Amino acid sequence: MRTDRLVAVLLLLQQREQVTAAEVARELEVSERTARRDLDALAMAGVPVYATQGRGGGWRLVGGARTDLSGLTAGEARALFLVAGPASATTPAVRSALRKLVRALPEPFRAQAEAAASSIAVDPQRWGVSRVDRPRPRFLDELQDAAIRGVQVRLGYVDSTGTVTERTVHPLGVVAKGSSWYLVATTGAGRRTFRVDRVSSVDPTVDPVHRPADFDLAGSWREIADEVDRRRMPVEVQAVCVPDGIATLRMALGDRLEVGSPTADGRIEVVIRGYDEYSLAGELAWLVEWLEVTGPAGVREHLAAIGTALVERYGGTARSPRLLLR
Repeated sequence: MRTDRLVAVLLLLQQREQVTAAEVARELEVSERTARRDLDALAMAGVPVYATQGRGGGWRLVGGARTDLSGLTAGEARALFLVAGPASATTPAVRSALRKLVRALPEPFRAQAEAAASSIAVDPQRWGVSRVDRPRPRFLDELQDAAIRGVQVRLGYVDSTGTVTERTVHPLGVVAKGSSWYLVATTGAGRRTFRVDRVSSVDPTVDPVHRPADFDLAGSWREIADEVDRRRMPVEVQAVCVPDGIATLRMALGDRLEVGSPTADGRIEVVIRGYDEYSLAGELAWLVEWLEVTGPAGVREHLAAIGTALVERYGGTARSPRLLLR
């Protein structure tokens, strides 16, 4: 962590020409004493930094000296921001230090580093109940690079039916959904989403991407994911649940459960999404001790039919599910 701070202090000196220990402490969220030790450590390491005393004093680099951080390139600066960004698996403390470092980068590195931050979003929730871990897609790096550089690409794509097409797209960013990756892009037919593992070729152009001024990758992806969920699970069940059954519903239904407000009798309103009324009724039948389905009517009818069939088969030996759980 101290190495990260020392590099950040050096970049601050290059960007601002002069800094005080108080400014370094505030920027890096450390004490002034720690900031002074870091500045002293730079001098001891051979960096040409010196302190000026009195009113308006501070720390400067001798002759405005510059350093390239041992050959730090624009691509490496972008990589720093990716490590510090939402896809990072590092600790919050490391991400915080790296974000401070990137903020101190001189132009034009900082512009590309900040572009990297907006080029990727992470949605850790997998689709449905799938637990398949997909390998890293072949063209992921090329597509992300095009989004960062803001250039259009000629994209070869194989759709779900096996049809191969080629089109020019404006990459806006890539999204990790569980272990699956998606490209969000603007096309001649509007904004579209492409599964990166179905991309068959990527040919970057020199033409700039037309990026909407108010575009937000994370917000756009939430809208896309919500729409996909509605299409995949078009049926919504309304129900009320006793409070001590909510944890069981969450365990059984995951993100298909939406918990609402308490009702006058102390139960809690819930909405449950599913593929069709019959399969939903089958899923919910075992939750009868906690849950009362209020609609739609078709699900209630399927539940009644399931109950009738169970009574006919097991009517003489039926016991409360709660008793069976004890």
